Amino acid sequence: MTAASSPGPMRILLIDSNVYFAKRLGDALKQLGFEVVPSTKAAYALTMIEWNTPAAILCATNLREMGALEIAPILRADAKTANIPLIAIGSGGDKALLEAYRAGCDDLVDRHRAPTETAEHIRSFLFSRQNGFQPTQMLPTAETALSGNLSHLDLAGVVQMLEQSRQTGALHINAAEADGIIFFEAGEIFHAECGPLFGDEAVIHIVKACNATGKGVYKFIYGATAPQRTVLRSATDLLLDAMREFDESERDNANTDQQDKTEERAEREFP
Repeated sequence: MTAASSPGPMRILLIDSNVYFAKRLGDALKQLGFEVVPSTKAAYALTMIEWNTPAAILCATNLREMGALEIAPILRADAKTANIPLIAIGSGGDKALLEAYRAGCDDLVDRHRAPTETAEHIRSFLFSRQNGFQPTQMLPTAETALSGNLSHLDLAGVVQMLEQSRQTGALHINAAEADGIIFFEAGEIFHAECGPLFGDEAVIHIVKACNATGKGVYKFIYGATAPQRTVLRSATDLLLDAMREFDESERDNANTDQQDKTEERAEREFP
């Protein structure tokens, strides 16, 4: 894999104080054609960027002085480094991923995964980031899909993660009667389908269904794209509409239940 502006291999800056871990991951990345520049301290690595800008940065979250969550705002505040992909290396899980996104990281990989799996994930992520498209069938699901349970992180949180990290891909959702898909282009919702519904209606229906059941599963395939755009409103507007409709539906149901109970009581008292 090569950078668009250089005939040489993509250079990755790997910041981790665990030398053994860094060597194993570095070797796996080199096997995929990357050039890896290791560093044990983020502060020193930041000075390196000024004269040797990498194509991407991998940084641990548990460094003693400064980790991925701390250097993210520094990188994003400088026009020269704002667009360098920053991938955090942490404990994994939806909450850790959300925290990394909120800090300004572009992705998070679980340091407990096998180095070869992590390297493949990083390659697929960077390919999607650089080229904007890769056929879904070419993406090994185990290595490139973000997946989880909606009982641990609600759908609104997942959508916000993908929006904040400017992801391109397809979010598959299965919860109760909702079996749908939402496509993202650079963090914006681009297209959605759920049964006969599509576009804005499909997004609102999916969010309402997931919120009602409180459980379900999701899977995000990096790089997958839709043939046409059907969603024109922002994710925030759609989420707010979905929650407003859900609240109204809950109030209507509660009023109906109360009315039914009142009528039953009246029938018992005045047969």
